[in-house]
Amino acid sequence: MDGMDWLDVSIETTRDGIDPVSARVIALDIEGLQIEDYQDFLEMLDETRKSWDYVDEELLEEKRGPTRVKVYLRNDDEGRAKLAELRESMRSLKDELSDIDLGTLDVSVGGLREEDWSTAWKQYYKPTPIGERLLILPEWEQRPQTDRVVFLNNPGMSFGTGTHASTRLALMSVEKLTEDGARVLDLGCGSGILAICALLLGATEADLVDIDPAAARIAIENAKLNGVDDRCTAYAGDLLSDEPLREKLLSRGRYPLVLANIVADVIIPLCPFAAEAVTDGGAFVTSGIIEPRLDDVLEALTAAGFTDNIVSTDEGWCSIISRKAPKGEVKL
Repeated sequence: MDGMDWLDVSIETTRDGIDPVSARVIALDIEGLQIEDYQDFLEMLDETRKSWDYVDEELLEEKRGPTRVKVYLRNDDEGRAKLAELRESMRSLKDELSDIDLGTLDVSVGGLREEDWSTAWKQYYKPTPIGERLLILPEWEQRPQTDRVVFLNNPGMSFGTGTHASTRLALMSVEKLTEDGARVLDLGCGSGILAICALLLGATEADLVDIDPAAARIAIENAKLNGVDDRCTAYAGDLLSDEPLREKLLSRGRYPLVLANIVADVIIPLCPFAAEAVTDGGAFVTSGIIEPRLDDVLEALTAAGFTDNIVSTDEGWCSIISRKAPKGEVKL
């Protein structure tokens, strides 16, 4: 027997209509409403501008369109009765608030089976080999016979699945640079994939930092999934403004490998801290840099004292391996 069928219900409205429509949905004891509003999306992008350099055109097109309030109802007698109530509620709402532009309040329905909306996203995540030694494996997939080092991942938890070009580039550098017994620092850790893979490849200890407390928590959960949580410490905070956090990390000793898969506008001001944190002769791996910002990042790295910058590119994204020259060594 297939899973329970669901009705994918959309109510077309306006920005002014979001609150009254949502209130009616909640009043009908319908849970889990979802709001789609292009202007809200653009405002969110503007508010979080320092955290990104590039927005995919396909994503913009996907978000463009009329404002909708969406809900899911079971495709059974009870759900269809609730749908009838919802339609009637939208008709009365339009009459009651005739002085407000609520849009059409048209209610449209699409059929959706339970497994289609609860697990269908998993079809896009398959075992992914990275470089010569790594394999990114979704946790629900059977572990294959392989000589590769396997990183188990839950792609539904956080950004950093290994499939994005910026993460692939960073992982390839991690694979090349991780030495047995090394300590690693991951700045803007996200899912923790970079530091955790370094541990799986032979690093002995990793400190992870993210501005989002949820990311720090998820990174530890991913570390536990991979059996390395006893060698991970995660911190939540903004290294650009949190001096006690910077001092705390530096007090733990310097790191032969420092990682930052973020965006150019965050990497650039982090360069001086990374130069303090990395050992002489150590490496600072940066990624998440779009090609138009490459020169800006290279300039910041040089100003911070990094040398021998090796650039790799993939699908318009750039990653850099930068070395910190040992004291007394002069680079010509």
